[in-house]
Amino acid sequence: MFNALADLIVFDLFGLAPDNALAQSLHFFIMDITKLFLMLVSIIYLMGWFRSFVSPEKVRQYLQGKSRFVARLLAIALGAITPFCSCSSVPLFIGFVEAGIPLGVTFSFLIASPMINEIAVVMLLGILGWKITLLYVLAGLSVAFFGGLLMEKFKPERWVESYVWEIKIGKTAALAEDNSPAARHRYALAEVKEIVGRIWKWVILGIAIGASFHGFFPVTWIDGLINAHAVFAVPLAVLLGIPLYSNAVGVIPLAEAMLFKGVALGTTLAFMMSVAAISFPELLILRQVIKWQALALFTAILALAIILVGWLFNFVSVI
Repeated sequence: MFNALADLIVFDLFGLAPDNALAQSLHFFIMDITKLFLMLVSIIYLMGWFRSFVSPEKVRQYLQGKSRFVARLLAIALGAITPFCSCSSVPLFIGFVEAGIPLGVTFSFLIASPMINEIAVVMLLGILGWKITLLYVLAGLSVAFFGGLLMEKFKPERWVESYVWEIKIGKTAALAEDNSPAARHRYALAEVKEIVGRIWKWVILGIAIGASFHGFFPVTWIDGLINAHAVFAVPLAVLLGIPLYSNAVGVIPLAEAMLFKGVALGTTLAFMMSVAAISFPELLILRQVIKWQALALFTAILALAIILVGWLFNFVSVI
């Protein structure tokens, strides 16, 4: 329905041609801005309802004595089956933080969710075959596991914005006195107003930047990846992917074109992962939740992990 709305506005109302770069950017912006705000409001509201039943204390009690290894695997599995882009994963990230789930485990979810989902897997199977699909999924799972594990070593809880903790502390007490459906609705609605009110400007700015690249992406950049030295092609692919904004599904046709043009497998996988997991719009929104130190650390760890994966697959594909 979001695509149909964008078609109606861009092609029917404005009369722009589908192959026009401005039309493609505007179409992407309208489609994604409506979809993302609906998802943001819905996810934050549902997470608010969920947390009105499950207090942080209950979550901590549940996690006590349980292996972080198991918790991380569950978080990655949840991320892999939720078809969210990087931006719409942020509300769930906030909900997990407020629920008392360890931040390192939560970061594993944040990495896995946009990078791997069942829709992307089916499309990859149909377009690129089972071998590349398996390689991509295994690489994504590994990056999510070890990326979250490494984030945990730096104790990132100290870099969470204070308002996130205030949301958790301020309203839970009120629910203890009145836990009626109306009270839970007010609690969830208050979270929507609080979080969306803080990040809406950055959502619009991020999607606008992503949309501009979507329509005006220079195809010559792909030629540059073909001609670049094998060692430098992978970091370059990661850097090129960051300004773009898409989920794993949206980037698959571009990845197919890259492979057919002769871009190395590892370089293509690195580009896909970068677009899906370290998009510039996501970083803008995530900055409203965590401080610069955590954001820089998250970006650096993820970029380095993706580069290593790209180099590994380029090496394996040669031998």
